[in-house]
Amino acid sequence: MTKKIKTILISQPKPTTEKSPYFDLAKDMKVTIDFRPFIHVEAIDVKEFRTQRVDLSDYTAVILTSRMAVDHYFRMAEETRFEVPATMKYFCISESTAYYLQKYVVYRKRKIFHGQVRLPELMTLIKKHKKEKFLLPCSDLLKASIPAALDELGVNYSRACMYKTVCSDLSDLTDVKYDLLVFFSPSGIESLLKNFPEFEQGETRIATFGPTTSKAAENAGLRIDINAPTAKAPSMTMAIEHYMKGKS
Repeated sequence: MTKKIKTILISQPKPTTEKSPYFDLAKDMKVTIDFRPFIHVEAIDVKEFRTQRVDLSDYTAVILTSRMAVDHYFRMAEETRFEVPATMKYFCISESTAYYLQKYVVYRKRKIFHGQVRLPELMTLIKKHKKEKFLLPCSDLLKASIPAALDELGVNYSRACMYKTVCSDLSDLTDVKYDLLVFFSPSGIESLLKNFPEFEQGETRIATFGPTTSKAAENAGLRIDINAPTAKAPSMTMAIEHYMKGKS
C-alpha cells in the first residue's frame, strides 16, 4: 500500500500572502507544507559583466521579461555609472513588470510598452519598433524561446547576462525527510542532486511543473508521481490535491 502524503516540501520561497492556495491545501488535506528555495539568484559583478563587451549606452530600448531583469538593469547602470536617458524605451513582458519600473523612473514621462504576459504579444510590440537597438538583460538561464523569437523578427539586439541562478546550500536538510518534493525548474532538480548526490527516491513522491522540469527529473533517473499543468489540474496545488484524493 502506498504511504500517505503527510509532509510536503515546496522548492520555492514561502508565499508572502496568506491567500496562497498552498495554505488552503495544507488546511483542506491536513498536511504539513514547508517552503525552501533550492536555487537563488546572484548578481554578476561589473568586472564579469564587462567581459561581455556590452556598452549600455549603445542601446535605445530595453526588453524586460521580469522584475528581476528590471532590478539588475538599473543596478548595472548605477555600478557602471551609466545615466539611463529619458529617451530610453522599455518593452515589458507584462503590465506588472511595466508598473514595477516606477521604482526607478517617472512612469508617465517614459516610453513604456507592455504585453499581457505572453511572449507573442511582446514580440508584436517590438516589431513596431524594429529600428531600435535593443538590450535584453537576462540571467544565465534565459529561455531559448526569447532569443529565438527576436531572431525571427530580425531585430538588432544583444543579450546582457546580469545575474545568474545558483544552487542553494541545503545541507541542513540532510536528515529531514518529506513524503513529497515539488519542483518547478530543471535548476531545482540540479540543486537536489548537487546537495544530495546519494539521494535515493524510494517512497518519496516527486512532483514537477512544466515539461522542462519533468524532462530534467527523468534524465536524473527520478520517478515522477505528479505532473502539472494538465487539463484537469492547471496548477500544482490542484495536481497535488487530485493525486492525494486518488483522482486521475
